[in-house]
Amino acid sequence: MAPGRTQVIAKYEGTAADQGFGPESTLADIDHRRDESLSVFVEHGVTPRLTLQAKAGLTRGRDRWADYSGRGLTELGLRWTVRRDERSSLAVYLGAGEAGAGRNAGYAAPGQGSLDLEARVLYGRAGAWRGRQAFFDLEVARLKRRGLADETRFDATFGLRPGRDWLLLAQTYAGEADRRPIRSRWLKSDLSVVRTFGDWSVQAGWRETLSGRETARDRGVVLATWRRF
Repeated sequence: MAPGRTQVIAKYEGTAADQGFGPESTLADIDHRRDESLSVFVEHGVTPRLTLQAKAGLTRGRDRWADYSGRGLTELGLRWTVRRDERSSLAVYLGAGEAGAGRNAGYAAPGQGSLDLEARVLYGRAGAWRGRQAFFDLEVARLKRRGLADETRFDATFGLRPGRDWLLLAQTYAGEADRRPIRSRWLKSDLSVVRTFGDWSVQAGWRETLSGRETARDRGVVLATWRRF
């Protein structure tokens, strides 16, 4: 973010699952569960290279064993731009998160977890695809988690602008937990459309767990409002 500029994203995520991926990554029926969250994510440019980011929100959900509601995961960190040119950017992120009342890991019971420390490397590049503005973003992160297994995460985003005020997003979220004798693993996908109205944007999309191990097959909607200042 440019110095003094701020972006706020308010997001609703509602997912449900009736199946899960077992130890051999095969699907099996599970007790119905539902998870919902309402969060606010903020980015603020401090200097030409330093961006402050924070996230907070509320969560609620229910399964056969638990019925929960309360504060969601709270995060705070700094992103430093290591290198940037007209088309690409390389950055690193260091941050901390405090677990909330909900599922702080897809394989864990609600409320499990405490303090997370995260280190992340981000690389993005802009260009054109079939004559349209496009970009991709690749991220690799390592999380040290208190009360939960440590995790390695891989995230990727591809964006395409079919028109000046429209943006199509295809995102994947993959990861693996350091959990023995069976390590939980997941691959999730988000497909969404973003429409811009000046400094405002609205987003609507669908999320689904495509594959995994020892994790639920969550599916549901993602709705968000973006505002730039």
